[in-house]
Parts: sequence; C-alpha cells; structure tokens
Amino acid sequence: MTSSDHSVQFRLIGPGRAGASLLAALESTSWHCREVLGRGDDVVKAGIGVDAVILAVPDDAIASVAATIAPSEAVLVHLSGAKTLDVLAPHDRRASVHPLVSLPDAAVGARRLRDNCTFAVSGHRMSTELVEALGGRPIAVPEQYRAAYHAAAVIAANHLVVLCAQIERVAAGPGIPADRYWDLMATTLDNVRSSGAMASLTGPAARGDHQTIVSHLAALAPEEHELYLALCRAAAELGGQPPYRHDHERGG
Repeated sequence: MTSSDHSVQFRLIGPGRAGASLLAALESTSWHCREVLGRGDDVVKAGIGVDAVILAVPDDAIASVAATIAPSEAVLVHLSGAKTLDVLAPHDRRASVHPLVSLPDAAVGARRLRDNCTFAVSGHRMSTELVEALGGRPIAVPEQYRAAYHAAAVIAANHLVVLCAQIERVAAGPGIPADRYWDLMATTLDNVRSSGAMASLTGPAARGDHQTIVSHLAALAPEEHELYLALCRAAAELGGQPPYRHDHERGG
C-alpha cells in the first residue's frame, strides 16, 4: 500500500522555509498535517496519534529534537541531506527525505517540490511514499554516502551562487548587466546535461592559453584572484593541461 491508497496523518516540527514548502506542497494530497510545532513548543508527544513526524529543523538540532520525542509507532522523518538515520535515535521507525532543489520560500518551494523533483530517500518505506505523494523521483542514497551526496548538492547550489556573485562584481566594472551572463550559464549547463562536464569545457585554462589568464588577472581586483585562479587550475586539470601556476607562484 502506498500513500496514494490511504491517508497519512503527520505532525511537522519546524515551520521554516523547508517545512513551510513541504507543508504547502502536500496540500491536496493524501498527507494531512495534524499540527505544526515550532521553537519552544512541547514536542514530547509529537508522535502520538499520527503516522509520521517530519523534522524540518536545522541539521545540528535533529538529534536533540528526536531524543526529546517519546517513542511511538510514528515514523520519524528528517529532511537533511547530510545526516544519516542515526540522528533519529532512539526511535526504531526512521526515514529521511531530502529534496534536491532549492527552497527560497514556501510558495516557490512548494511548486518546485511538486515539479518532478528528485529526492534522496533512505530508511522506512514511508520516505518513498512521501515522494510518490508529491509526484517526485526518489533515489536511494546509502548511508555511508550521505555526506558525499550532500557535498555535491552544496557545490551545485551554494557554490554556483558564489560564482554568480563573482560574475556580478566583475561585470559591474565595465557596466555590463550581470543577467547577460545567465544565458551563457544556462547554455553551458545544457551542454553538461547532454554531453558531460569534460566534453563541455572550453576557455583559456582548458586550452593552455596562459597569456589570456594573465590579462584577466590584470583586469580583476586582487581580491578576485584567489577564486579565479583556483578554478583556472581545476579547468586546466580537467582539460588535460599542465597545472597552471601564476608568476608569483613560480617565483617570478
């Protein structure tokens, strides 16, 4: 039996962006929220009278919140990408569901969670049932690979934003609107999606064109050099070029 065959009653702990997004996404599904509990609320009896308790709290708070909840027949579900099921001790019925998508606010988050979203799942079958209720795509991530899975997610989301911020800063110099570069990024991601990262790599570092890199560094503010050079080195390696070293690193 799946979640589409019966109603699932749950409580939600943590009405932040992730919790609010999930709550809104589950509206009009067979999953019904009995109560939303936040900071300062008594969660000891959260598992009484429901099928599941969803912990949408910060990663470092999951273990302490789970330990406060009295054991029951409810399945405890956390939304962390990095944490294993061990943080839900002492409860026997455990699951994790992590959406592989950013959730900036409840409205946008709910829409993305219902849009064929990929979710990393583990533990009790209720994790897969939750994803099925949202029309998503579950992928099983073994416990020993949770940190690696989440590190890749951080690189794909958070580190990409760091690069976008650098683009905004550098483009501001010549007065070029940063959004002119977003189409370039989008087409690059399309190339990666269709052909893979290595086949999609272009640019001076991949070609071994060091003089172009030198000209870039001369145009960039000194505080931009570290990030730019780190990525040049990685691009050179991916492109099969000798490791790039700037003049001051060669002792010149």
